[in-house]
Amino acid sequence: MSLALADIFAARNTIAGVAADTPLVPSPFLSGLAGAEVLLKLENTQPIGAFKLRGAMNAVANLPEGAAGVSCCSTGNHGRGVAFAAKRAGLRAVVCMSSMVPKAKVDGIRALGADVQIAGASQDDAQAESLRLCESDGLVEISPFDDPFVIAGQGTIGLELLAERPDIQTILVPLSGGGLAGGIALAAKTIKPDISVIGVSMDRGAAMHESLAAGGPVEVTEVASLADSLGGGIGMDNRHSYALCRDYLDDTVLVTEEEIYAAMQALYFEDRIVAEGGSVVGIAALMTGRISAPKGPVAMIVTGRNCDMGVFTTIMTGGDVRLGDTIVKGKRYGA
Repeated sequence: MSLALADIFAARNTIAGVAADTPLVPSPFLSGLAGAEVLLKLENTQPIGAFKLRGAMNAVANLPEGAAGVSCCSTGNHGRGVAFAAKRAGLRAVVCMSSMVPKAKVDGIRALGADVQIAGASQDDAQAESLRLCESDGLVEISPFDDPFVIAGQGTIGLELLAERPDIQTILVPLSGGGLAGGIALAAKTIKPDISVIGVSMDRGAAMHESLAAGGPVEVTEVASLADSLGGGIGMDNRHSYALCRDYLDDTVLVTEEEIYAAMQALYFEDRIVAEGGSVVGIAALMTGRISAPKGPVAMIVTGRNCDMGVFTTIMTGGDVRLGDTIVKGKRYGA
C-alpha cells in the first residue's frame, strides 16, 4: 500500500466520533521563548491519554475479514490504543512489551482488557514475540509505526491542524519510529508544501534520527529515558515510515534527558499540563535554542499523558531521577 493524502482523509472518516478532534491551544510562555505564536495540540486529551488511538482505531477497522484478534509490540501508548480499539471491536488483543516499559503503562493496558506479554529488554525483543504469536495463534500484527493504516490515522492530526489554523508555518513532532511524524508530514506537506515539519527525539537511542543520517535503517541500543515512548528501533525491513520521514521531514533535532526534565516542568508550571517525557521534546528544543527563531505560527504535538505519576511528582518537586545506571540531577522549577 502506497500512502497518499486520500488515505488520511479516509482515516479521518473512520475514526470520527471515537478518536477525539483534540484542542489546539496557545502557549503564551512558549510563544515568548520562540518569538512567534506557539500552539499546543493536546493529544493527551484523547480517551486513552495519547495520540496512538488514531492509528490503532484505523488499523483495527481495516483488518482482514474474519481476523481472530490482533497483536502488537509497544512502549505503552500504542498498546493502549490497540487494546481500546480491539475491545470495541470484540477482538482479542495481545500486547508485547519489553522490561524497559514503565509499570504504569503495563498496568494501563491490562486495565483495558488486553493480554500483556513481557518479552526481553528491548522493543526488538517485544516485536519478535509479537510476530511469533501471530504465527502460532493466527493473530494480525499491528505495527506501532510501520503500518499504513496506523500512519494514516496519525496523519489526521495534520489535517486538523491546518483545518483549524491554515496559517501554521512550522510543526514540531516527537520522533520515534516515524509513524506520527511521517503521517503528519505527508498530510501537511501535501496540503501546504512550504510548511516546515521538524522531528525531535532524545539524544540516546534515537533510531529514526540515526537511520536518516545513515541513509537507511540502522539498529540502535535502547536505553532508559524520560522519553520512554520514543524508544526502540524502526525495523531493518522498514517499509513505510522511514521513507516518509526521509522525504517529508525538513530536519531532526535531539535533546538531552536534563532538557526533557526541564521541559516537563515548564509545561506543567507554565501551561498547567501533565505530559510524559516523549511529549515535551519539542518544548525542550525551543527552550534550549536548538530550534531557534522558527517560522510562526508554530504547532507542537503534546502526544500523551501516560507517565508514571511517581516519577512525574519527583520531577515537579525537583528530585533526582534514576534511568538505569544514569541519574538525571533534579532542580526545582524557577530556582
